[in-house]
Amino acid sequence: MNKYFQELNRLPQSTTLTKMRELALNQKVPIIDDEGLVFLLFLVKTKKVRRILEIGTAIGFSAINMAMMGREIFIETLEKDESLYRQALENIEEAGLTSQITVIHADALLYKLENLDGDYDLIFIDAAKAQYQKFFTKYTPLLAKEGIVVTDNLLFHGLVNDKEKTMSKNTRHLVNKIDNYNHWLTNHPDFNTSFFALGDGMAVSQRREE
Repeated sequence: MNKYFQELNRLPQSTTLTKMRELALNQKVPIIDDEGLVFLLFLVKTKKVRRILEIGTAIGFSAINMAMMGREIFIETLEKDESLYRQALENIEEAGLTSQITVIHADALLYKLENLDGDYDLIFIDAAKAQYQKFFTKYTPLLAKEGIVVTDNLLFHGLVNDKEKTMSKNTRHLVNKIDNYNHWLTNHPDFNTSFFALGDGMAVSQRREE
């Protein structure tokens, strides 16, 4: 983020969030960067989001930030990794947000939709990038009529739009998967999607008007 704007923007602040930033840095746990976070919280506020489904909890950083936008905001979030799941539970409890955030230890690709409440104002996808299309297809039936889907990390450190950079075979495969997802969103028959060069690349998708 531009340093000037970084000083002007006001993100949620707490001792817990400060500790989480340090943990993410030291343990190399990927969390949403400030520029993407500012945009995500702007959407939560302006769209009057109340019910959120998050695919990919990690240590709970995004969920805690979104929940801090209002006591009327409730989040269900799925995390496959047991270690991250336990860290998220601890962080959410420390932040005093257990009444607003429910963390589910499960593989999002296998989890049964009937176990979720549905009718979400926002679905935030920030998990295994190679599975983005499957996540989108599986969970959008739970989206409220006027709801939005936000997908993060669509530029993947700038590699998606600069494939000439040297990268391993596995990384190139992942980059191609993300690129395919981006074009799939663009051509989706049921959703309009806008892409934003914010953070590591974000997309906002909303159902087409009937």
